[in-house]
Formats: sequence, structure tokens, C-alpha cells
Amino acid sequence: MKKLLLLIAVLTLGGCMGMPQSLRPVTDFELNRYLGKWYEIARLDHSFERGLSHVSAEYTLRKDGGVRVLNRGFLASENRWKEAEGKAYFVGKSSEGYLKVSFFGPFYGAYVIFGLDTENYQYAFVSGPDTKYLWLLSRTPAVEPQILEKFIETSKAAGFDTDALIFVEQN
Repeated sequence: MKKLLLLIAVLTLGGCMGMPQSLRPVTDFELNRYLGKWYEIARLDHSFERGLSHVSAEYTLRKDGGVRVLNRGFLASENRWKEAEGKAYFVGKSSEGYLKVSFFGPFYGAYVIFGLDTENYQYAFVSGPDTKYLWLLSRTPAVEPQILEKFIETSKAAGFDTDALIFVEQN
């Protein structure tokens, strides 16, 4: 019985580190250029961000070589800011936009950068372990219409439900 429970736990946790089969992480990724503040432009709904506006993520280097993640958003229904601090590490090569991120102890989830402005690092398309998790991040609180269109087209082609996107208030 213990072996069965262990196997189920390993398979469950391992499933959080995968990525949608239709995606590939960006290559030639440069972490130092990705560090800093990003604004959440669009996302699919999930419980840990439900109701939040003015959402941002800030990435800084950790002393252990990982990345400190600070997510922040405003919950209007409670008139307060919510923050979550986590850590992230590369799953494979540091030149590949595929990291594992944790906000809850030893439990990690996939963070897959599958689209990126490689010239200026001004926007990023990010997925979690499956097509239930999707974000459009930008260095500015708004993006040009063609970037949003590219995000929606790319995400839809990869199997995400783009009709369910939430466009985050940032003003």
C-alpha cells in the first residue's frame, strides 16, 4: 500500500512539471534580461489569482542561483493587496525558457516561456504544466494590439481556451 501511495504521489507531482505537448520552450533564453518587473496583461482563471487586478511579477536572482518570484495583485472585494513569494529554478539548460516554480514548500509547477520578444524582452507568453494555465506578461501595463493578437492566435493554436481569457485591469 505504501508503494502505491508513493507511486501516486510521484506521478501527481511529476505531472506538474510537464508542459502542453503542443508547446516548446523558447531557446537562447537569457535570464538576466528576463529579470525585473512584468505586468500581467491576460490570463486564464485559476483560484490563486481569482479576482485580482493590477497583477505584477518581479523576478530577482537568489543567492543559490535560483530566481526569487514576487507576485502581487489587488483584491478589490477586500480592498487589499495580496502577495505571494516563491522561487524558481531551471528544469534543464539555462538557455531554455523552462523553469520550475514553487510557492508552497517542496511542490513545484512548470513555468514554460513559449513566446518571447527576443530582441527587447518586452513581452512573454507563459504556460504552466497544461493548457489550464496561461499568461501574457509585459514590461508595460499595456501591449500593442498586434502583440495581443499574436498571443491569442499562438495560444489558441496550442490548444488553450482563449475565449476564457481574463484581461487584467492595470490602470
